[in-house]
Amino acid sequence: MAVDELTVEHAGRVFADPGAYTDEAYFHRACALRREAPITLVEADGYGPFYALTRHADVMEAERRPEVFRNRPQPVLMETERERLVRQNGDLATLVHLDDPDHHKYRALTADWFQPSSLARLEDRIAELARRAVDRMAAFGGECDFAVDIATPMPLEVILSILGLPEADYPKMLQLTRELFQGNDPEFARGSTFEEFMTVMYDFFGYFGALVDERRARPTDDLASLIANAIVDGEPIWPFHQISYYVIIATAGHDTTSFSMSGGLQALIEHPDELERLRKDPSLVATAADEMVRWVSPVRHFLRNVAAPAEIAGQRFEEGDRLLLSYWSANRDEAVFDDPFRFDAGRKPNRHLAFGFGAHYCLGAVLAKMEIRALFAELISRLKWIEPAGEPQLSRSIFVGGHKHLPIRYELA
Repeated sequence: MAVDELTVEHAGRVFADPGAYTDEAYFHRACALRREAPITLVEADGYGPFYALTRHADVMEAERRPEVFRNRPQPVLMETERERLVRQNGDLATLVHLDDPDHHKYRALTADWFQPSSLARLEDRIAELARRAVDRMAAFGGECDFAVDIATPMPLEVILSILGLPEADYPKMLQLTRELFQGNDPEFARGSTFEEFMTVMYDFFGYFGALVDERRARPTDDLASLIANAIVDGEPIWPFHQISYYVIIATAGHDTTSFSMSGGLQALIEHPDELERLRKDPSLVATAADEMVRWVSPVRHFLRNVAAPAEIAGQRFEEGDRLLLSYWSANRDEAVFDDPFRFDAGRKPNRHLAFGFGAHYCLGAVLAKMEIRALFAELISRLKWIEPAGEPQLSRSIFVGGHKHLPIRYELA
């Protein structure tokens, strides 16, 4: 059974191949699995077996049943040896790792902070940061690496200011974030061994451990203080849970949004008719931001662990089986999206799964779209023309990824 020139067996291995995520055409050609073998058992060298779910409907079904398809013990695909060492040394306890009832309790701690009514207070600050970002573009004199120079700093400034961290610490957080999420990319990885990876975690724990002590001694009105002084089930939360919370907010709130921004601009360059459409009708920036998130799908996958015998689309799973939910594939599903390989700035409805679905829907989804809207509203209003200035580069990552370099030339008003 052929998938273009790829067999189903070889196509399924793309999900465990960091290099495959650097070649969008190759990856999406392999994801023709949606038609021929939408739920595929994958056995890739160095990894335990898993089922890859490639269709939108099947991913949704798994997301709807968190009591059966659980995050624990492993929410992200990793090599067998690294997985063994992580379990031996102790994994994080972020919202990504937790299941109910703990997930609901810990999510509730900060849920109000990320409600639209609460985030409205940040609109002026985010608009100011967007202006500063486009001003930086202007200062570069018509050529820059958009991914590095613009899309990376702005979300970092937003999320770390919410946490209440000093600007002097932003470079450190950027470095640690890249080392955590881009461990398969030689440009960002601290090293190739598990021991070197663990030093990244030790640095996170050292930094945020000191932050807990500071905010407990001198509470403020920022998110860091709320977490440091949080109470669950009548007791202060453990330092391990506090630090895990900081890690997920500081990292997930940054890389995913910056990748959406850089990939979104690349999509507009590749679809000049949609760029012109935005120029003529700036009100489309809201739907365009959502389309950028679908297009990029910066969280490539999550892993779900089967807790009891279950079925999806006629495929039976047994306790202990593992399912890889491929968001990058599901968000190009022809059964759900009209012309899914066309970037549509006005796409409605847009039922993408880039933020997940159900109990684990991304806590920061509203904030991410606010930031993307603000940046592109400012950029589109000042942009005269734009073109590539070199080859874009995608990061080598099976988990969170996107454009790490996007060289462009442009003229701004």
